[in-house]
Amino acid sequence: MKKKITSGILLTIASLGILGCADQPADPPEKAATQIETSVETKTEGNAKAVEAAQISSDDRTMSSTKKISDARNTPAVRVAKTVGPAVVGITNRAIARDWFNNPVQTEGVGSGVVFRKDGYIVTNNHVISNANEIIVSLSDGRTLQGTLVGTDEATDIAVVKVDATDLPVAEFGDSDDIVVGEPAIAIGNPMGLEFQGSVTVGVISALNRTLDLIDQRVKLLQTDAAISPGNSGGALANADGKIIGINSAKLAANGVEGMGFSIPINTVKEIIDELMSKGYVARPYLGVTIFDKQTAARYGYQLNIDKGVFVFQVALDSPAGRAGLSRGDIILKVDGKEVNSVKETRLIVSEHKIGDKVKIEYDRNGQIFDIDVTLREMPRNN
Repeated sequence: MKKKITSGILLTIASLGILGCADQPADPPEKAATQIETSVETKTEGNAKAVEAAQISSDDRTMSSTKKISDARNTPAVRVAKTVGPAVVGITNRAIARDWFNNPVQTEGVGSGVVFRKDGYIVTNNHVISNANEIIVSLSDGRTLQGTLVGTDEATDIAVVKVDATDLPVAEFGDSDDIVVGEPAIAIGNPMGLEFQGSVTVGVISALNRTLDLIDQRVKLLQTDAAISPGNSGGALANADGKIIGINSAKLAANGVEGMGFSIPINTVKEIIDELMSKGYVARPYLGVTIFDKQTAARYGYQLNIDKGVFVFQVALDSPAGRAGLSRGDIILKVDGKEVNSVKETRLIVSEHKIGDKVKIEYDRNGQIFDIDVTLREMPRNN
């Protein structure tokens, strides 16, 4: 017999303290350590209540749009709620898990999404629809439709879902390269589930090009203090002009820390969407090496005695690096003329290139320095 439970999705970095110190014991629950919360919230009620909430939200927008308000009250947040709000949807992920006794258990998680084409194409986070057996999309007008996964990219946490509908309200994408720190940022999504569908929170862009050492990310993120709660994942981050500048993805939670949310820049999202729409996955260049820095080596029980660079632990057969002549034991010092001292730095430099590009690698082999050109190829799908 199938049982039904509810589950949220939470990435917890228990071994990292607030200051990012590694390898210290995890704090007990009452002393929550720094965490990255991927903002997917458990579905707590049935579809009827969710549809009712969506209808109320839609009615509220309709009522407010028919009223004339003063210029003082007609703030950017009000205008964005009217224009962007209808394009933000709820996404329910129904999956089957196994309990402690290996019995099948149905789980449900809820996130958000943004309609970017009126014929039913929606962008959301990969972690919102991960491992889903069934995807249910709740529109702002109260309709509930079956969703089909078009493609997903775990590395950037982006996915595209399709519903069978036409003439849907669409959000307009902006230019995330044009953002400045301090400008208004408006987040729209479903915090705490569909009962609060279409909630609007307001803040500013706190910082640009953030990297979080707590998660294995391949994109730079926007930081905002607009409240991003569980359930907001996949929702919209808009500017004062009503254009989408990011897709909300995560928030930093720690003792005494509030107002640190993170969003994937929309220019990155647009590139990922194009690839997912054309072939269902994202093709990336790769070197074909397993590399260690001091931290990664320690994580796997190795002691790495190097002052700089990254250690080549393994070279894949017939890989770009293997063809160019790199071997186990080499120490990569520079990629494209840029010094690399961590796995993340190396990955980011390679990810900035396209398949077929040549990159120059400077490496140390037994105390001698060498240069080689490596032609990047497409990373195998199972890599």
